[in-house]
Amino acid sequence: MVFAQRLRGVASSPVRDLLALISRPEVISFAGGLPAPELFDLDGLRAAFDRVLSAPDGRRHLQYAPTEGNVDLRELVAGRMTVRGLPTAAEDLLITTGSQQALTLIATALLDPGVVVAVEEPTYLAALQCFQLAGARIVTVPSDDDGIDPAALEAVLRTEWPRMLYLVPTFANPTGRTLTPARRAEVADLAAAHGTWVVEDDPYGELRYRGEPVPALAAQPAAADRVLHLGSFSKIAAPGLRLGWVRSPASLRPVLTVAKQAADLHTSTIDQAAAAEYLATTDLDAHVSGLRDAYRARRDAMIAAMPHTAPPGSRWTDPDGGMFTWLRLPAGSDSAALLPKALQRNVAFVPGAPFYATQPDPATLRLSFTTHTAEEITEGMRRLAEAFAAA
Repeated sequence: MVFAQRLRGVASSPVRDLLALISRPEVISFAGGLPAPELFDLDGLRAAFDRVLSAPDGRRHLQYAPTEGNVDLRELVAGRMTVRGLPTAAEDLLITTGSQQALTLIATALLDPGVVVAVEEPTYLAALQCFQLAGARIVTVPSDDDGIDPAALEAVLRTEWPRMLYLVPTFANPTGRTLTPARRAEVADLAAAHGTWVVEDDPYGELRYRGEPVPALAAQPAAADRVLHLGSFSKIAAPGLRLGWVRSPASLRPVLTVAKQAADLHTSTIDQAAAAEYLATTDLDAHVSGLRDAYRARRDAMIAAMPHTAPPGSRWTDPDGGMFTWLRLPAGSDSAALLPKALQRNVAFVPGAPFYATQPDPATLRLSFTTHTAEEITEGMRRLAEAFAAA
């Protein structure tokens, strides 16, 4: 069979593949970046769906809808973003079927085959899939504990002229790192100077467990007309809603809307209506506060166990929020070869190699701490220690 060339070189996500292998209840999985299902507000969301369908005009929520999205939902999301320090109006937003679709729409609008995209290395593997599918040429920029290196970024901008820079600057996937305020200002200045579009992917920003919030990259005055800011309900409400959004400069909104029309006409009408009702009638701040409390305890359990789990000479990140820590085993280690030993002990992780666009570091791996309780995490780390010791 002959398939489209755009699919060549786009590998299946190892995270999605792993999920099919670790569904057994006895497995403690640190592999998927999954929110804890027991923390979903099932009653609140059920009631929101019931109210919008039981209203006298409930049938309109089963009809086709505007491509840009539910006006009430856009206004509520814009208000929430403004309170968080990123002034936003409803017309700045396009509602998407998860923030992953927002990324796909941006790629459709901005990337032709062969066009250069710059990414922090390592980075979110589904973003790499998206750019590969668009036929873009991916170049990487080194990072450290403070996020992407501005000096290295300047060199890439000067020599490669990327059309777009993709970042997860707050509690990054996979590393958990946060780009410092000083570096955010530098990145914004560089993007403005070189005319580069910046995609700020921010699914984890509200999940902060310590320290003060850092203003969004899109809030930097220097790059206000260069940054597309992506958000999502997946981590603060429920991923099954598949609701996200992109806040874009005015110059890009028409083409993003056309790309959305061509993709799916519009995001689910009923899901948008229920989300708007939920936001209007629920104290989402209180719900997110509860998520933070639960996830903080789970993060603390994993970090506390790390010195007794990782082999001597290992290094790991100590994130202020989000869902992940990034572990680098001693030089010469191969996390992919260690994964079968971990699975034999009913514990799972994601090897780090797929998060690299160029030369992978086989000694790295990603661990997610949100899906299991602190007690389960402690047991899972014990099993992981046994797997490492058996190597």
